[in-house]
Amino acid sequence: MRDSEHAAEWRCLRAALAAAGNLALRHFRAGGERWFKGPGQVVTAADIEVDRLLHERLTGAFPDDAWLSEERADDRARLQRRRVWVVDPIDGTRAFAGGLPEFALSVALLVDDVPVLGVVVNPATGEWFEAERGRGAWQGDVRLRASTHERLDGARLLSSRTEMRKRNWPALMPEARFTDLSSLAYKLALVAAGRFDGLISRRASHDWDLAAAHLLIAEAGGVLTGSDGADLALNRPEPRHPGLAAAGTQALHRALLTRLAGG
Repeated sequence: MRDSEHAAEWRCLRAALAAAGNLALRHFRAGGERWFKGPGQVVTAADIEVDRLLHERLTGAFPDDAWLSEERADDRARLQRRRVWVVDPIDGTRAFAGGLPEFALSVALLVDDVPVLGVVVNPATGEWFEAERGRGAWQGDVRLRASTHERLDGARLLSSRTEMRKRNWPALMPEARFTDLSSLAYKLALVAAGRFDGLISRRASHDWDLAAAHLLIAEAGGVLTGSDGADLALNRPEPRHPGLAAAGTQALHRALLTRLAGG
């Protein structure tokens, strides 16, 4: 990142993610082993291998840092550390396993429970989104700016296929236009990039799904909270969030929360 105080972290993180992205892409193109770690929870060999690569590279370079990942047991050491890497090695595993290019690698560095660096990478599309606290969000040399759309009327909103099946979002917000995509981290990155106006979800998510994208959206000028409007608290003993609402503007965010509360 430009003139960053975290230059060493950026060098290591970019190199690790480039290698991890290539590893994920090889698995994506070839297919591979997959299994269920719980009801409806798909995991693939790529999830485990990407997590291992990132863990070795990042904690190898910064051994005093803690780690929180979807694919690794949470030893709670992170609660006593100032610096924590929060990682989803493959967000959108169902899409990944199904051959859909709607997955992402997501990595954030928290300092005192606040994201200071964040990257979301979709290796299948070649998209790389990154942000640093106080220094903006970027895709390559292009600075990200969230949408300036302020009303539900005509808003381009994102949700998941599962929620589109279970919840009749178009009936709740008929003025808006909905698109369903997989990976939550990827969807939130697209909101940060201004390619969509907002996102709604009542599905449970975790720190590893959203820590990096939370920083992307904030640095792009957008808003991301719980679906009840509460600020997102990261690195808590239970790193779980019951729902989300994101928007490029405060006005649209308020409109989303109002409609969600009424639904």
